Amino acid sequence: MTESLSGSGLAPVQHSVALSWAASTSTGIVGYNVYRSGVSGGPYAQVTSMDADLAYTDAAVSAGQTYYYVVSAVDSTGAESAYSNQTQAVVPSP
Repeated sequence: MTESLSGSGLAPVQHSVALSWAASTSTGIVGYNVYRSGVSGGPYAQVTSMDADLAYTDAAVSAGQTYYYVVSAVDSTGAESAYSNQTQAVVPSP
């Protein structure tokens, strides 16, 4: 008896982290910078420089990893605020 077998490839699961934050109450804010670290407390690396949007989706993450994020506000002179509180995102394994 002979069995017939066929198969096809599947695209890997694409993981992402969705972040959102409240608008700064400071005057003159024109945008936000988002920072990420693989270690709680940093050091952080800037992953994007945003306009006035209050959300960001980080698609450059790996399955099974934990990431830590902070955000800063930027005013019209380019001055940057202190970091926000840190948030943690655990990316599931496929």
